[in-house]
Amino acid sequence: MTHRHDVPNPFTSHALASRYEAWYAGEGRRADLLERALLGKLLHAFPSARSVLEVGCGTGHFTRWMADRGLHAVGLDISEPMLNEARRLGGPQYLSGDAHALPFADRSYDVTALITTLEFLPDPARALAEAVRVARDGVLLGVLNRWSLLTLRYRLSGKAMWGAARFFGPRELASMVREAAGGRFSRVLWRTTLWPVPGVGDLPLPWGGFIGMAVQLHGETKT
Repeated sequence: MTHRHDVPNPFTSHALASRYEAWYAGEGRRADLLERALLGKLLHAFPSARSVLEVGCGTGHFTRWMADRGLHAVGLDISEPMLNEARRLGGPQYLSGDAHALPFADRSYDVTALITTLEFLPDPARALAEAVRVARDGVLLGVLNRWSLLTLRYRLSGKAMWGAARFFGPRELASMVREAAGGRFSRVLWRTTLWPVPGVGDLPLPWGGFIGMAVQLHGETKT
């Protein structure tokens, strides 16, 4: 995970890193299942993809999940405590790096993924441009939705992690990725999940707590 410069970085905490993964197995189990279900659907937007770079991978939860789906997955993060925990849990390769200056050549991976990462970045537009640069087929995003009851609860929780976050709405996010992709932009697909209603999966409506978005790219820049 990375962070905004105007607030302390909560992801440098060894205590947070050590308990981060436990959230998915406990309190966050329902959210995890719904988020993965939506992201799994959106991965079908990249049918030829064989490799993925997850930027802001944290403890590697989604990096491992994508590897389990048969992708060659690599995780990258700027937080050493998070990376240490990811490596302890095993699985894919994990690298230290900054989302704003990815240490890879252009189009090194089929897909670049940022899952609950943009919310904590000092310059999300620059990070999106970097994600586009290193991707051949497209960018996969998972972002907490500013127009949801879920993020309102997070804002009111008083927890340092959420005090560091900046949330986005689906249309704002779509505009950002279109600008970041420039002449390579082809199409954006999005849905939301984490609705406060039992039994609801994902919907093409802008109020669910979690936005899943697939950004398809042209191989060459269109003029």
